Amino acid sequence: MLLVLGRVWALLFGMTLIMTGNGLHATLLAVRGGIEGFSSAELSVVMSAYFVGFLSGARMAPRLIRRVGHVRVFAAFASFMSATLIAFPLVAEPWAWVLLRVLFGFFMSGVYVTAESWLNNDSPNDLRGKILSAYMLAQMAGMVAAQWLLTTADTAGATLFILASILVSLSFGPILLAATATPAAETSKPMSLRQLYENSPLGTIGLFLLGGVFAAQAGMGAVYGTQAGLSETGIALFVAAMFLGGLVLQFPVGWASDRMDRRLLILLLAALGVAACGLGFFAGATLVPLLVAAFAMGGVASPLYSLLIAYTNDYLDADDMPAASGGLVFIYGLGAIFGPLVIGGAMDRAGAQSFWLVLALLFAMVASYALWRMAQRPTPPVEEMAPYVGVMPASTPLAVETAQAWSNELQERDEADGADGTDARD
Repeated sequence: MLLVLGRVWALLFGMTLIMTGNGLHATLLAVRGGIEGFSSAELSVVMSAYFVGFLSGARMAPRLIRRVGHVRVFAAFASFMSATLIAFPLVAEPWAWVLLRVLFGFFMSGVYVTAESWLNNDSPNDLRGKILSAYMLAQMAGMVAAQWLLTTADTAGATLFILASILVSLSFGPILLAATATPAAETSKPMSLRQLYENSPLGTIGLFLLGGVFAAQAGMGAVYGTQAGLSETGIALFVAAMFLGGLVLQFPVGWASDRMDRRLLILLLAALGVAACGLGFFAGATLVPLLVAAFAMGGVASPLYSLLIAYTNDYLDADDMPAASGGLVFIYGLGAIFGPLVIGGAMDRAGAQSFWLVLALLFAMVASYALWRMAQRPTPPVEEMAPYVGVMPASTPLAVETAQAWSNELQERDEADGADGTDARD
């Protein structure tokens, strides 16, 4: 394991820097947009634009990798990301920020695909799941660290945009110096949304709704903090608490997922999300209960993504999992585009606290649909369920496909161990 991590440390370190720059710029845009007088609706379009670019980049990046190779694609896209970050304070207009966010999402998705295919090709089969977990941990750590940087300079100036650009620029130095050429990643043709829904209605509908939840948290959380009257330190802590919750609760949710009816667990987590939103609604601008609400809400949303993917895998043949990965990411991305728009429009009309009401409604819809599906279809036996593998929301199809392949390998090992009278889950 240490030998393999030694081969990919530069990539993990570089992605941590990139995610730090990405997390800093996302929160900074919300705060700076408030300073510039942008409305909640305008900022919601800015935040949604990222996912428009992200979905486009996820489809085009594999073709570019096959044409020119990992190194050139990574270097070019990271360089374009750095330049985009510098451009934000130059033109503080909503239309310009929407365009820049589309471009940033496109380049970010390309960086993801390149990094994930690099990681996939450099990881032995028996360690792929652990390395994928380390990769997701590096991303989450970068997003949490980014929030602290928000308090290090004046958000009304260009310094923090420059800092985010520097972090992204620094990221590809060690990667390009340490990396070797690897085969281009081949991603499978996505399964149609109709086929995906027929295989797993709850997985499809749940991921669409969860896309709205997570994108609204990540994109509009800082906008809410600004409108609620939190200080810049309070906003940074609020956003960091959401990502930290997702990091802390990933393991216990994964443990429970492999031992019980996943629909029941989805129902319980979504209900916890509703309760967390209720706490946030009644907390007003009181920081401590807001941080508790953010931690619980984020702690529910991030593991729910992996849980819904694992649940979908329960009803797929191993040969269908790669094709399903593209559809799963696409349906999630559609929800991510609409989530900030809905919350931004609600906040513009009904005030900051509607942030919690819309999120509570989305969680309630997930819980209600899970409850209804429990009456429509028997759950598979625990020993036949696909193992849970943690995947960060907004991952590319390649990361989901890799996680699904690792899950399939774990399931085959479980079956082999079961034939020997042992249980690999314990």
